[in-house]
Amino acid sequence: MTRQPAWVDAEERTFTFTVRSDQVPAYTVLPGQVSGEHVIMVTLPAGYDSTAAARYPVHYTLHGAPEYPNASRTKRIVEQATAAVPLITVTPNGGGRGWYSNWVNPGALGPQNWQFFHLDQLIPLIDTNLKTIPTRQGRAISGHSMGGFGAFRYAEHRPDLFSYVGSFSGDLDLVNPEIRAAVVASTQLESYGVPIVPIDAIFGLPVWPLDGVWNAQSPAQHVASLRGMGVAMYTGDGGNLLDDPVQAVAENRVRQTALVTAANLTAAGIPHHFIDYHDGSTWAPGCTGKHSQEPCLQADMNHFVRLIMQQLQNP
Repeated sequence: MTRQPAWVDAEERTFTFTVRSDQVPAYTVLPGQVSGEHVIMVTLPAGYDSTAAARYPVHYTLHGAPEYPNASRTKRIVEQATAAVPLITVTPNGGGRGWYSNWVNPGALGPQNWQFFHLDQLIPLIDTNLKTIPTRQGRAISGHSMGGFGAFRYAEHRPDLFSYVGSFSGDLDLVNPEIRAAVVASTQLESYGVPIVPIDAIFGLPVWPLDGVWNAQSPAQHVASLRGMGVAMYTGDGGNLLDDPVQAVAENRVRQTALVTAANLTAAGIPHHFIDYHDGSTWAPGCTGKHSQEPCLQADMNHFVRLIMQQLQNP
């Protein structure tokens, strides 16, 4: 552990700590990040007592791109959604463009095994040091945008670890050429981290017949392993596309990936919640259906926390 846990504020519900991992020993960084140092943010339930007998379920929630794990917005959303809820929430570092995957061609960066870092190292670390329910029945996972992709991908790859999965406007369909373009763009823009990386670094080249990894890692087409797991997806349609057009169009396009995923879940006979709130007018005050609006994401998280607490083992 690079830096010991430290409370974020005087409320003493949320703390951060920093680790290093041999699975992602260095990574492309956003301003203020140190390559190789991974900040993890944890929100404890109110009244958490390290000496008491009670143990709590854990919700892993994955940030989008290019975002920070300890963003103040994430803290606000999580703390509001979990007020008076007996739930631990963990937000790990996913990098500005990590895509919650083991990269195919990481090159000079060295291993970019984000999946191994999170699932094989971070979860045991949390279970060892916090009063968790360290079983599938005690874990859920969700994420926004890139994080929604990561949540579904992790749940599909390791259904033994999670009993509920949620996507908040996730990029769920890597077969979709627009999502492929977005992933490629993230490799080439410094706003997602420096240095930039080759376009084939994460999933290989995105063109047939070299796109086998893209196809294999696409959550929308591999829902079968979610059978028996709680599944929820949330999306808007962008609302007025002339109002904040970048975020409006982004949400409109990721909605298509949710529609494909929902259709495949239905075809497979897998029950799921699909909350398509369109322009947001009936979802939450201040939500207009855009891609990264805090009121929309707050309503998503509030609803998802209520869902998972009906299914997760808890005190």
